[in-house]
Amino acid sequence: MAKLESQRLYFRELESNDDENLFELDSDQEVHQYLKSAVTNIDQCRAAIKGIQNQYKLNGIGRMAVIIKETNEFIGWAGLKIENNINGRQSYYDIGYRFIKRYWGKGYATEATQFFINYGFNILKIEKICAFADKDHIASRKVLEKSGLKFIEMFKDDDNNEEAWYEIDNPHSNV
Repeated sequence: MAKLESQRLYFRELESNDDENLFELDSDQEVHQYLKSAVTNIDQCRAAIKGIQNQYKLNGIGRMAVIIKETNEFIGWAGLKIENNINGRQSYYDIGYRFIKRYWGKGYATEATQFFINYGFNILKIEKICAFADKDHIASRKVLEKSGLKFIEMFKDDDNNEEAWYEIDNPHSNV
């Protein structure tokens, strides 16, 4: 997959040498406040990168590294992936993002989400994109809503946490 870009950001495939950056991101308890537990060692990040790289091979898409153009800094990941068996949905396109804490509140999540929605609809010709966020994760829910996703329903995840389900349909779809 080619390197993609928005106004302030580059998006590229995650690489094995992103392991330390991913560890900084995913070992932060605050970043994981609304997620499953934070990672405790870098090998978990290396395994996650291999899993994402496998998604690139199998599906042609997956979460991508997010880099600030101006400084070339890794700030997190964002993008589309094919997800299964969440909220009764099978094989749907999920949009997601996660950023290192010091980059929160700067509009990067919204910029990346809007970019990948447009990319999904206009380049990949996806008909619908879905997302979910913890019911109490107000900042993440605002990113989804600002990016045009519509709240559909609340549901319980596998750990019995209440999640908010969002969807957006491709306005150019014939279906």
